[in-house]
Amino acid sequence: MKKQCKSLLALLAFCMGTAWAAPSAQEILAASDAVRNPDFSFGLTNTLIEYRKGQQTDTNTLAIYSKADASSGQFRSLVRFVAPARDTNKLMLYSGKDLWFFDPSSKASIRLSPQQRLLGQASNGDVVTVNLAKDYGAQLAGEEDTQDGERKTRHCYKLALSAQTPDVSYPRIDIWIDTGNHQPIKARYYADSGQLLKTAYFRHYQRQLGQERPTETVIIDGLDPTWVTVMRFTDWTRREVPDAWLQRDYLPRFKPE
Repeated sequence: MKKQCKSLLALLAFCMGTAWAAPSAQEILAASDAVRNPDFSFGLTNTLIEYRKGQQTDTNTLAIYSKADASSGQFRSLVRFVAPARDTNKLMLYSGKDLWFFDPSSKASIRLSPQQRLLGQASNGDVVTVNLAKDYGAQLAGEEDTQDGERKTRHCYKLALSAQTPDVSYPRIDIWIDTGNHQPIKARYYADSGQLLKTAYFRHYQRQLGQERPTETVIIDGLDPTWVTVMRFTDWTRREVPDAWLQRDYLPRFKPE
């Protein structure tokens, strides 16, 4: 009987220890990915607006269709240019680690780099859907209070991310994630040299597709804080994204809905 009691107490202590174990840095990062991205295929509109010294200088509107790959867990995305008129129906395909640009006027598809700028401070890699936990190793750098995009103080985990593959947009990222709800608050993106490339604030959380998600990202240049790009996400919808859309050979045949 005593042995049984000891066994039960040991089991209870183990369960309590497991239940109260702090999440790992990688688990925190994966939880923040789930806040940013649904775990099913979806579509949305991404409107990019570039500002220089407070004045709007350019804009672009993209329709994005994203679907997680069953084997890797990373997203594959088709991006259709909606505006301006000169770019309408141009396409970008992000599949695996390949990024392709297709121009219907020339019928040619060319390979792009995720690091290449699309508009202002937004790179090609910034506009496609990604799960950071699939491409980066995370280390907990501590907990601290920081201001979010609405100038509210949030208590956050600070994670230091290191790229696990050479094909990602940024070799290093620091990201602040709310300790209470795993909402990403801000991130800093660095070059190999350690130079700060940009700072992003994830803000204007709204309930979209069953979760409170950021509907706006403000990106500030690492050298010139007056150079700002805003990405606004609207028209969220759960939808089927056919596998055919995510093939390079299909790009010439794609027809917008």
